[in-house]
Amino acid sequence: MGLIKEFKEFALKGNVMDMAVGVIIGGAFGKIVTSLVNDVIMPPVAALVGNAQFSKLSWTLREAVPEKLDEAGNLVHEATDAITLNYGMFVQNIVDFLIVAVCIFFAIKAINKLTRKKEAEPEPAAPAGPTQEELLAEIRDLLKNKQ
Repeated sequence: MGLIKEFKEFALKGNVMDMAVGVIIGGAFGKIVTSLVNDVIMPPVAALVGNAQFSKLSWTLREAVPEKLDEAGNLVHEATDAITLNYGMFVQNIVDFLIVAVCIFFAIKAINKLTRKKEAEPEPAAPAGPTQEELLAEIRDLLKNKQ
């Protein structure tokens, strides 16, 4: 029973709940950014590049080789897949990252602006009182008048 109570205390701490909310909102935010990249930004980029599916851009390092049979039907050479360098997906992932970074930057900037406390305005200086010489002169004058 002690283990369950300890887990309950851990799971219901403010930090864990805040983190859980952050992960859920982050997942939803990630979907929005992915849609922004895939559906809004990448189609014009793909049109400029001349490829309808930008993420499919690749550089073939070695062509695929089909299976080769001799006249008797015996296998001479097995089929091999093409080896490609998929730079289109890499570039798309970089664009995704940059957009997420910019969005997070502006979100944090907005949150900081909202939560930043107004800097304490300096209190107005207290009115300057009489100087030491003025006080001494006043005391002297008072003592003269009493005599």
